[in-house]
This record gives sequence, C-alpha cells and structure tokens, in this order.
Amino acid sequence: MSSTVFLYCRPGFEGECAAEIIDQAGVVGLQGFCKAKPATGYVLFQLADEITPTVWFDKLRLPDLIFTRQWFFVSTLCEQLPLTDRATPLAQAVAEGGLKVLPELFLETPDSDEHKTLSPLCQALQGPLAQRLRARQVLDEASPWRIHICFLATDKAYVGWSPQYNNSTWRGGVPRLRAPAGAPSRSALKLEEAFLTLMSEDERARWLQPGMSAVDLGASPGGWTYQLVRRHIRVTAIDNGAIAPALMESGLVEHLRVDGFSYRPPKPVTWLVCDIVEQPIRTAELVARWVAQGWCQGGVVNLKLPMKKRYAEVQRCIARMQEILAAAGVRCTLRGKQLYHDRDEVTLCILPLQ
Repeated sequence: MSSTVFLYCRPGFEGECAAEIIDQAGVVGLQGFCKAKPATGYVLFQLADEITPTVWFDKLRLPDLIFTRQWFFVSTLCEQLPLTDRATPLAQAVAEGGLKVLPELFLETPDSDEHKTLSPLCQALQGPLAQRLRARQVLDEASPWRIHICFLATDKAYVGWSPQYNNSTWRGGVPRLRAPAGAPSRSALKLEEAFLTLMSEDERARWLQPGMSAVDLGASPGGWTYQLVRRHIRVTAIDNGAIAPALMESGLVEHLRVDGFSYRPPKPVTWLVCDIVEQPIRTAELVARWVAQGWCQGGVVNLKLPMKKRYAEVQRCIARMQEILAAAGVRCTLRGKQLYHDRDEVTLCILPLQ
C-alpha cells in the first residue's frame, strides 16, 4: 500500500500547500516530505511511515486546510498507458486496490495551463471506465470511497481514493459556477463559492435567511452585495465608488460613501462581508473586532496576500483574529480556504457557535 497523498492547489501556491500539509500532518503525528513543482497545481506528500487511507482521513480534515482544494490517498501510478485503450488498465488498477468505489468517478487534472488540455480526455474516458469497473463488480452505491484518477499526461495517471465524508464534492475541488447575468462583477462568484465551501447546507439555511441584515465593506461595484440581495438580505454598502443601479433599485441596499475602516453600524447586523484592498492583517483585525464588539454575528473576509511569506501571513492573520475574539469571550468557528475564484488571496468565514 502506497503512503502518498495527492493534493490539488492553486497553481503558484504549491509551496504554501506543501508547508501547510507538513505542519498539519505533524500536529497529528504523521511525518513526511513533499514533492512539488512550481505552477503545476498539485503537491505530493510522501509519508515517512506506511499507513492506510483510513488512518489518514481519520486524522486530518480537508476543511481544515486552506491551500488544499481536494485530495486523495494514492493507490498507484499508472504509466505508459496504451493510447488505444486506457480504460482497461485503469480499471484493473482500481480493482487491484481492493476497495469498492462509488459509481461517481472523479477523472481529473490539476488546474494548471500544462494540464488543462487533458480535460477532454477525462470526459471521454468517463463512460468506458465506468463500464469496465461495473464488469469487474467494483462499483458500489453504498461505498464510502470515491475513486480519483488524475491525469498528468495522456499516458500517465495517479489512481487513488478519498472518502465521501472528507473530500470536496467537486472534481479537483473546483466548483463549476456560472456568473449570474445580473451580477455587476465576477467577484460575486467569490462570495458564492465562500458560502458553498465554508458553510454547511444547514448553516446556509440558518444564516442566509430573507430579512437578515448585512454590511458590505469595500462594496463597489456590488458583486458581494448582489449575492446578499438575491437572498433578500438588506445591505448597507460601504464604498466611495458607485454601486450598480440595479442593486440600488432593489430597495434592499443603502449606499454610504464613507471609509470602511471607520464606519460603525447604528445597530447590530447579521453579516459583515469585506473585500477591501488593504494589508491582510489590518483587514483581519477589522472583521474580528466587528464580531468581538457584537456589531455583527458572522462575517466573510477576503485577505489580499503579500508576494512573499504568504502562508506565514495567513497564519499570523488567523492567530490575531482568534486572539481578538478570545479576549472578547466570543465563541465562534473560523474557517478559511483559498477559493478557486480567489487569486493571490484567501477567504475566511466566522460563524458563531450555537
């Protein structure tokens, strides 16, 4: 049994992904080293000791990792696949792994320019591979395991597993979201992904209800405000720039041209969302203080990362936010992820504990 974990990340952030998984694995007593090539969109974590997939997934949780989008425990590396029939040896490799797998097959590639050209191959193999796995009686609707086949070349693919309870529901960890026709900017997708990634279905039902109130700091032109308004949440949009006319016509938006760092709400709101272009530590402290002071119940903030020491800066911001919240006696959960729609950024979500 191989003891290697394949981790998908944003191209250009392989170093941050590697540093984080080494740290987090070390906390739970799993030692190892990473193999990472810049701009490839993935990292391989090689464990020092041989373990089973169950041990790995019981000790570590994907939602706790900021720079890893998706992961799987490697079963084997298939190389020199025959170009006339890749499905047969891949099905054999899956069967030899010894685990029943879900009928939903994840044929994937890293999200890099080098590998995106392999996406049509993944789509073309979906049907033939499922047919061969069915013939081998490997597919099982009741299985907790999902199969991952990650192509790095037309004749080379990693095969492995992840459990339903501890992976991303999207191939490669990338949600396929379409920009809404009425959204004033593509930043609307960033908040949509944050809600889907950083909140459970139950939390979204509880905390994104019509009639709630929110403040959007750095709102112009209104991409994040749009996501709140479409959920019938009243928004105070704070920005010296303009807000899209359609949002103002909704009757749910008040636009104030004031400084986002000095603004204070006249009464507490449910949500604070913040996408201000500023030093990440300053933005992190701002949002944490809003929650600590009771000006809002929860928040989503986008942190713009520096060019260097990005992982260290994220750790510093999270530690500072936790310090502010703890000093105020606020019990909450703080989650983060470098989203697909982020760039040199990470997005954090604070939710109160009930």
